[in-house]
Amino acid sequence: MTLADTGPGLGGVPGPARGESAGAVADGAGEGSGGLLVARGLRKSYGSATALDGADFSIRPGEVVAVMGPSGSGKSTLLHCLAGIVPPDEGSVSYRGQELPALSDAARSAIRRSDFGFVFQFGQLVPELTCLENAALPLRLAGARRKDAEARAASWLERLEVEDIRHHRPGQVSGGQGQRVAVARALAGGPRVIFADEPTGALDTLNGERVMELLTGAARETGAAVVLVTHESRVAAYSDREIVVRDGRARDMAGAR
Repeated sequence: MTLADTGPGLGGVPGPARGESAGAVADGAGEGSGGLLVARGLRKSYGSATALDGADFSIRPGEVVAVMGPSGSGKSTLLHCLAGIVPPDEGSVSYRGQELPALSDAARSAIRRSDFGFVFQFGQLVPELTCLENAALPLRLAGARRKDAEARAASWLERLEVEDIRHHRPGQVSGGQGQRVAVARALAGGPRVIFADEPTGALDTLNGERVMELLTGAARETGAAVVLVTHESRVAAYSDREIVVRDGRARDMAGAR
């Protein structure tokens, strides 16, 4: 998945205040009846290849759920359906009580901007911008004044232990530092759900563990849910619950124990 896949503008770009964006759900709706984000019976095929074959998923506010599985199992397709990037062929995806597949592309994009944050395997920072400008970019694109956006971004860089590189460009920092900037970018808009697609896949063990500590700690502190796609058990260990996707079906390991 790339930044372009998340909709117009940058992935995780916050829009207007919650409840004001196109297609947004009234504040507090749908969260008390089964979860913040719930999918049932998802089926998705690409030509003759079946990516999802009746997959289910649910996540509550503040919960970290790891989605595991071998390459080609359908875990990335599940993430794309949950984020409203691609519609399923069959099944339902309910975000705060509203069916995402029933919304227009513009309405789904508005929800991604206002309510979702994204962290990618390789960070996907804009090389021409400083780390501070990268972290503030979602807020700037949403209309925030530069001073306000950068002040908020700077506070996240500090919390993620990379405030000292705020004026560096991505090519001047390490992979671990760059990924922390990407996490700051995802958190700056105050998302309800963070989609993290192999967030440590390009990092060494030490940096990967620190990124996971900071990401999950910040998410739990703010009450954001995290959908964590990974194939590494050491990364999944930071989650509250594990979902294993195999042959297009999702199995909740909590219920399997």
